[in-house]
Amino acid sequence: MFERWALILLIIFPNILLSQEYNKSIQDSTKELKPGIATSILFHVDKLPKKQSFYDIDVETSSSHLTPILASDGLQLSDKLVSTLIVPIKISSSAPPGIHQVVLHIKDKTSAEQMSLSEEIRIKKIREISLSKLDVPTYVKAGDTITASFILKNGGNVEQVVKLESNVGTIARHPYLILTPGETRIVQVNKMTDITVGKRTIQNIDIIADSPDSTFTRIAAYGSTNVIPVTPTKDDIYHRFPVSASISYIGMRNRGSFQQGFQGEVYGRGSLNTENTAELEFRALTKNPVDFNTFTPYEEYFATFRNKKVYAHLGDKVYSSSFLTEYARYGRGAELKIELGKVAFGGFYNRPRFFREIKDEFNIYSTFHLDSTTTISGGYLLKIPERGTSTLFRSQYLTSSAHLPYLIGKTTLLKQIDVEAEIAMSKMDNAQGAAYRVRADGYYKQLYANLAYMHATPSFAGYFNNSSMFNGNIRLTIAKKIDLLANYTQDAQNFRRDTMFLAAPYRNNMRYGVNFRYSETGNITFYNGYQRYRDRQTPRQFDYNELFFRTSLYQRLWDFDLDLEGQLGKTDNHITGLRGSSSYLRAGLGFEKFNSSFNVFGSIARTSRYRETNQSQLYYGARVMSRLSAKSSLHVFYQNDFLPEEYFRDRNLFELLFRQQFLPAHSIDISGRYMLQRGQLGHKDFVASIRYTAQLNLPVKKTASYTTLSGTVASLGATKIGGIRLMLGKQQAITDSEGNYVFKNIVPGEHFLEIDRTTFAFEDIPDVPLPISIFLSEDRNNTFNFGLTEAAKITGTLALSAPSSKDLIQMKRKINPKKKTEVAKVIIEASFADQVLRKICALGEDFDFTYLRPGDWTVKIYGNDLDSRYSIPNKVYQLSLKSGQTQHVVVPVTKRESKIQYQQQSITVSYNENINE
Repeated sequence: MFERWALILLIIFPNILLSQEYNKSIQDSTKELKPGIATSILFHVDKLPKKQSFYDIDVETSSSHLTPILASDGLQLSDKLVSTLIVPIKISSSAPPGIHQVVLHIKDKTSAEQMSLSEEIRIKKIREISLSKLDVPTYVKAGDTITASFILKNGGNVEQVVKLESNVGTIARHPYLILTPGETRIVQVNKMTDITVGKRTIQNIDIIADSPDSTFTRIAAYGSTNVIPVTPTKDDIYHRFPVSASISYIGMRNRGSFQQGFQGEVYGRGSLNTENTAELEFRALTKNPVDFNTFTPYEEYFATFRNKKVYAHLGDKVYSSSFLTEYARYGRGAELKIELGKVAFGGFYNRPRFFREIKDEFNIYSTFHLDSTTTISGGYLLKIPERGTSTLFRSQYLTSSAHLPYLIGKTTLLKQIDVEAEIAMSKMDNAQGAAYRVRADGYYKQLYANLAYMHATPSFAGYFNNSSMFNGNIRLTIAKKIDLLANYTQDAQNFRRDTMFLAAPYRNNMRYGVNFRYSETGNITFYNGYQRYRDRQTPRQFDYNELFFRTSLYQRLWDFDLDLEGQLGKTDNHITGLRGSSSYLRAGLGFEKFNSSFNVFGSIARTSRYRETNQSQLYYGARVMSRLSAKSSLHVFYQNDFLPEEYFRDRNLFELLFRQQFLPAHSIDISGRYMLQRGQLGHKDFVASIRYTAQLNLPVKKTASYTTLSGTVASLGATKIGGIRLMLGKQQAITDSEGNYVFKNIVPGEHFLEIDRTTFAFEDIPDVPLPISIFLSEDRNNTFNFGLTEAAKITGTLALSAPSSKDLIQMKRKINPKKKTEVAKVIIEASFADQVLRKICALGEDFDFTYLRPGDWTVKIYGNDLDSRYSIPNKVYQLSLKSGQTQHVVVPVTKRESKIQYQQQSITVSYNENINE
């Protein structure tokens, strides 16, 4: 019994060993194969009759992208052998991913018996999108459209959706494309150039390919074109200073009375030298014929000079010494500042125009820069009161001349915290005071914080007194799309603002919340907080505390900007002594179309903030800003009413503004508006104006002398050389019978020489590329000669030829007749000097390059996108083109021959049939 089991084990065990050592396929079926390579499939043939015979071999694939190539259609197999057949398979670069079948059919020639063996291979999924420049024009005229061509190719083996866009131009086809594997598209980007360009500019053209489903990385390609002006800026030989002069008629119905009159203005700002290191600005604005408001400018006279070391001002401006001592005081005076390296010093004299309590102000200061981040400033301000000020008022503020020294320091701590601090003191005959402030800004990777605090004592004679002010903001990023927000504001209660303005309501509020950026074009914010608003006027129109919860939403939908905000709150009204609810909903919608921007907004509220409980309020309006043409624009605005809290400023209810430019330097503005002036709640006033403006350029310095350009157009086989029109900017010249031309009174510098092709024979071409940039010098004779010759031409054919081999046979494949076959294409480039021409041509087609200058041209064939089955033996051709010559190029494209050899003996697995042997 034991001997029998031992005999069985001796028979089976070698076969087990052989079966475990044997690898069924050279290519592991679990491994994904990359498209565009060759692989081998191993078939284990062990079920054939035990005799030597001849067989017909046939290979079938489940996809036309898998191509087996056999060196022979017959095979002889010996008896007593288990044969292994290796079948090489060519996988095309566009083979679809997934599992594919390869079937081996074996037919006995003698008995006609047939058997089939099947194996699987896996194709890897490849996503590869490429974008490259094909053709971008070197020059275009201003006002023409730049048409740039780019090649978009799907180099992968899966269908790909591509979104195309351009930052500067428009896509010539639908922005969304679907590319099949291996498909190539030519995409054009169009860009309309500005016809008003005065000088040569370089216009960059871009195209961006993005994936709507994020399956590939965003890629881009670029090109650039020189834009030649058709109406060049009229350069002259003088450095000029720009000045504008205007005259306005203003009429206003002001609180029931009508006021009207004219107002003139002269304004200039520019450099006094060609190096732009010295700047002068001045304005002379005559008295306003109507009462001053935001929309009717007040009379003003000033002149300002600046360079790297000196700042000097004479006349009207807002003078400021420091935040605590004199923050903003409009007046008439003079100011001087001198920079000497790390040290600066200066001062000013000011006579305020809208603050009767102060007669004169004198200020001196000095600044020292310790390093790039640390600065210390010290100064002294003297305020002299107006003698006519009442004793009662003076007892509250300036009782005598006030002396205010101050010190300011700025620095950066730990490279991320900006700190600024100021301390100031004041002394009068019978009172002394002090004030200080500190501000800090911290910038961290996920945290931004800003804190500012100010305090002034009751007797301080600066801009603030008997006040404290605090502002704080914190923004903390706790996740990629989530921010925590908090801020607190407490306004100063007492400050000395110019009397031409009203003070804003007193605010004391705090809010905290969270902001969620749910997409690249949208975010939502939730706030909770407290706010206190108190009217500074007498009698008060509002005075309330409010606890609230607020939500705001911003979303961009296509070309629309949507802004929503809602609030719920509880209000304590200190005027009525009642407590009620307050809520509102605000919405805004904006978009841009037809060279115009449109914005519509509105809000509805039900509040207890004012004299009535649960008072309803409805506000709505719209704004349209339109550029009707390059020389005209229109602005229309309307809003039915404003919140009572906005009483301190001029409020625009309706506005219509039209601007029209005529002639190069003249324009006219027509405007009309209804408004609520500051302090008014219901009385509407109307103001209208018409303004004419002329732009003047005053000569300051002669910078150059006029020059000339001359030359000859030679005949190099051309039909004619006389009567040819040449253009140099706005100037033109006609060649005489000898081909001579001349341009006179030209400003030195860069110019573009162009030729009118309609004035010479169609088949002729200049021997240099035109238009061409020419730099004209004033200190020598400028000449430029060129010739006309007959244009040449290159023609060619991509000749597809297959190798002659009797062993090459067409194999049976399962081909989908509905599938579109991609035609193999190559890029053909013809270049001569700086001129490069490109075309895309399919195999077997003809190509040509026409209207070429004679010379040594290089033709290159770029076959990188060809399937590896094709080969281009010669990719570079050197051609010497003569005048009027046409040369033909035949580019052979061969199909590579692949042979498969069956391997049997080297990996044959054998066994002994007779166990006794």
